[in-house]
Amino acid sequence: MTLRAVRLVAACLMPLLVIGTAAAQTPTPRRHSAPARPAPAKPGGVIENIKVEGNQRIEDGTIRSYLLVQPGDPFDPDRIDRSLKTLYATGLFQDVRLGRVGDTLVVRVVENPIVNRVAFENNHKLSDDQLRAALQLRPRAVFTPSVAESDRQRILDMYAKRGYYDATVEPKVIRLEQNRVDVVFQINEGSATLISKIVINGNKAFSEDRLAEVIDSRESRWWRFLSTADQYDPERLAFDKELLRRFYLKNGYADFQILDASAELSPDRKGFFVSFTISEGARYKVGKVDINIQLRKLTQKDLRPALQLAPGDWYDGDAVGRTADMIEQLVHDRGYAFVDVKPRVSRDTKKHIVDLTFDVGEGPRVYVERINIVGNTRTEDKVIRREFQLAEGDPYSAEAVRRTKTRLTDLGYFQTVDIATNPGDAPDKAILQTTIAEKATGELSLGGGYSTDAGALVDIGLAEKNLIGTGINASINGVLAQRRSSINSSVTDPYFLDRNLVAGADLFLINTNFLGTEPYDESRAGFALRLGYAFNEHLRQTWSYSLVDRRVYNVEIGASPFILNEAGTTLLSQVSQVLTLDYRDSKIFPHSGYIVEGGTDFAGLGGDARFVRGNLNAAYYIPLEREFGNPDWGLKFSGSTGYMALLPGGREEIIDRFFLGGDNLRGFQTGGAGPHDTNSGDPLGGRFLWTQTTELRYPLPVSPDLGLTGRAFVDVGALTDSSFRTGSCIVSPGVSCDVRSSATPRVGAGVGISWRTSFGLINVDLAPFVYKQPGDQTQIFRFGFGTRF
Repeated sequence: MTLRAVRLVAACLMPLLVIGTAAAQTPTPRRHSAPARPAPAKPGGVIENIKVEGNQRIEDGTIRSYLLVQPGDPFDPDRIDRSLKTLYATGLFQDVRLGRVGDTLVVRVVENPIVNRVAFENNHKLSDDQLRAALQLRPRAVFTPSVAESDRQRILDMYAKRGYYDATVEPKVIRLEQNRVDVVFQINEGSATLISKIVINGNKAFSEDRLAEVIDSRESRWWRFLSTADQYDPERLAFDKELLRRFYLKNGYADFQILDASAELSPDRKGFFVSFTISEGARYKVGKVDINIQLRKLTQKDLRPALQLAPGDWYDGDAVGRTADMIEQLVHDRGYAFVDVKPRVSRDTKKHIVDLTFDVGEGPRVYVERINIVGNTRTEDKVIRREFQLAEGDPYSAEAVRRTKTRLTDLGYFQTVDIATNPGDAPDKAILQTTIAEKATGELSLGGGYSTDAGALVDIGLAEKNLIGTGINASINGVLAQRRSSINSSVTDPYFLDRNLVAGADLFLINTNFLGTEPYDESRAGFALRLGYAFNEHLRQTWSYSLVDRRVYNVEIGASPFILNEAGTTLLSQVSQVLTLDYRDSKIFPHSGYIVEGGTDFAGLGGDARFVRGNLNAAYYIPLEREFGNPDWGLKFSGSTGYMALLPGGREEIIDRFFLGGDNLRGFQTGGAGPHDTNSGDPLGGRFLWTQTTELRYPLPVSPDLGLTGRAFVDVGALTDSSFRTGSCIVSPGVSCDVRSSATPRVGAGVGISWRTSFGLINVDLAPFVYKQPGDQTQIFRFGFGTRF
């Protein structure tokens, strides 16, 4: 083709190209209901304007603020693409499109709907409030499918933690006008997924049944309907591994390892098979036990009383930790503020011997710069600070922090207590960050039960342990029973005048129907004032003053003349004190240690009674866990003695004397042992009392989950010095009496069972073996039950 021909073809096509270009640059007319898609952006050029379309709630300026380009910027495809992703990432839009019309950047959006309501269907195990608190979706929040799916998984996780692994959740979206939606989670809870079987492999020293008692998880059984121990929980499985490790270390297996711990869900999703694979290793004995002291003026002799292990003992990992803590405490008590105790364990794998060395040196010099307390919206700061065992400016002590946490927890005011040690403004300063979560401290209780002494009873009370956040305990309580009724109100300030003083007051009215054990009824009405203080953590003393109006009435015809003579009203004005030395490991369920209480009562500051009465009580606990491998084994030795002396001019009342039988001597009725009227058989009490109890606690051959423990006991005691002449006597004209009294010890022996249920504590004692004296009243079976709810 010639050049002339080419030019001729180009001249013919040029008008068509011009028309096509103009058409591309001119917007096509469109209906409002169907906006046209922006034409593909051409490279090059500058953005003259940004136009936002489709938004209803969100302002144009808000959308523009998310863009990475602004008017005056070039049409950069990379920045425009990143702007698109940024808008999507806000979660505000279902759809976003960016296009170019001439020099205008067009942003078209479709907004996500707004949540109008969140509801739940067919949920029974978890309430709406429990579920709603865990979700991200809220009324007036933006709805997105991803958030709905996340909330669905959260609900499934909540059910899984409660053992419902076959639960299903389906979110339903109901669209409303004005771009709103209702979100309804349809739930099928299914049935609880319980632990069908627990298998432990690799154990040789201990049976599988024994190790099953160590861990917290339990196989499903019908009687565990009130427990969650048979529900699978991954956190409980991790806790079980730690319990096994501690158990083996405590029993000398220093090489113990857990090779595997797993849980498999059955194909029908109805049960879990939990298995542990362990390697016990060899059992070690203790070789040398040494204390390496790097502090002046301290010797091994000073610290050896803290040692919990001796050469030849089986190695005990718990005892090593207790020894380190006790050494640290002894060093602190000797005036060393900064101490660091590090146990070193050296194992001889051939001889299976562990050598222990406790390095005692000076710890880093750190002082408490500040104590911060957060989370207490109701409890006053001073109520929390007074429980701290160290103050701002004191040397830092980890042991003091542990004791502080224990004291705060024991108050019963808080769900959780956490004390974190954070760095201060200087290397030698520390800040104690105390975070607490308060709980309800008020209690409206209604209880019921039965006891051998009182019969069937109903108990109702109202109590507040932390009155308006001050730490004051106030309560009112009433008991209505077959043989006893009472109403009592009490208030106690544990830090009276912000000092180491416990002050309190009581008002009471007590009516006791003794018919069946004593031939009369008795009522007491009065008040008591109390004041106590602690010398240290183990020694405390309490003083009290009581003014009580006593009335003996409804005396049976044929009762002892001594009781007939005491019918009427007397006034008791009494000052009492109790000195307590308490070294028990627990005040509620003691396993080791001892407690000694000495009390005196002085009646004579007004009133009708004139006497001095003293008593001494002691108990010593010996754990037998090391011998039997179970903490439920233990020995308790306890004893008590009391003496009452009359003062000149006073009237001696039978109701002021000591009585023997019942709680202090099982096998005998309340007051059924000791001096009594020979003719009527009525107990008359005595001035001198002593008792001694030896009790063996042991586990019963049943599942520990039942809460049953057994005991075997031998009670010995005697009550003498009735103050009445034995033989014939004349009490009033025409009325004679004969009193029988013997100093011979009485003995009651038997067995008992304690059952800790969710409904309360049930105690049953059988004492078929007794050694009694003529006229004593025995009681083979003794039963007690009580609960509050």
